[in-house]
Amino acid sequence: MTTTTGKSLITERPVWLITGCSTGFGHELAKQVLELGYRTVVTARNPNEVSALAAMGDALVLALDVTDRAQISAAIKATGDRFGRIDVLVNNAGIGYFAAIEEGEEDEVRRLFEINVVGLIRLIQAVLPGMRQRRTGFIVNLSSIGGLTSFPAVGFYNASKFAVEGLSEALWQEVEPLGIKVMLVEPSGFRTDWAGRSANESKRHINDYAATAGVGRSHIRASSGNQAGDPARAARAIINAIESRHPPHRLLLGNAAFEGAMAKLDAYFAQGRPSIHGKPVHGFTPCRSNAHEAGRVELSVTDYHSSIACFRYFTTAGLVPRKAPRRRPSLRPWRVTI
Repeated sequence: MTTTTGKSLITERPVWLITGCSTGFGHELAKQVLELGYRTVVTARNPNEVSALAAMGDALVLALDVTDRAQISAAIKATGDRFGRIDVLVNNAGIGYFAAIEEGEEDEVRRLFEINVVGLIRLIQAVLPGMRQRRTGFIVNLSSIGGLTSFPAVGFYNASKFAVEGLSEALWQEVEPLGIKVMLVEPSGFRTDWAGRSANESKRHINDYAATAGVGRSHIRASSGNQAGDPARAARAIINAIESRHPPHRLLLGNAAFEGAMAKLDAYFAQGRPSIHGKPVHGFTPCRSNAHEAGRVELSVTDYHSSIACFRYFTTAGLVPRKAPRRRPSLRPWRVTI
């Protein structure tokens, strides 16, 4: 973690708090951060599921259900008592839910948003006072390619991740002037438990949606545990991005995530020349990895190109082939400062 001048934000072993460490990204992140010798708060709804991580290093294992305000307060206090501060918050806890929009059950939808969105907000609000006081910190919000583009059968999940995207964009504009960094992680298919026990399904299946939501649901379930992405490589990429001199606002992980983001931009650009407040944008310039060095406020869309410029995150982690990303005539790298 560094400042915009390249100086380290932390002069001793950082303190990480990671939610949802029982499986997937959370488990791999906790494991690798502990292997680096960092002080780590390992949380899960059932602490017994992460007991093995406790022996790996300077770990504090806590029970944490992100829907429980009391547990959040207790976790923040316990972390302060043990380590004195929180340097990096990783909001990883989340669930899926499979249903066509018409099939959705309100109690399940509310549970989805309570975990994926409201719980994330509560953790952010809990750590920000300390980070503001120290004028340093890093907040990582696990989103998804499903936070950029939607798919049949997971529309409610998409909506929760779209919410995380919008909240994070506003958050980094609010806290970066205070020395606090924010990064969205947007993976595609990885071998996590997202489509397994972490995802419920609507009880009602409507035949009219069999060819859309039904097929999508079956495909996602069938691929669970067999996705191309390796969570261990993704964890290394996340750590590398956080510790880089100029962390991106968005970190796309996996070929499908990269292609999905580019396709989304193509769809926008196909509608006409980019504009700000109705005025055409002129003078496109190549993106550079030091896009944020001058502390400029940028259009969020440019961060996808920052991710392209910082392509080393992907290739180093082995998440995409070692070749330059393909360029499209309609999608020249560009940056707009406002």
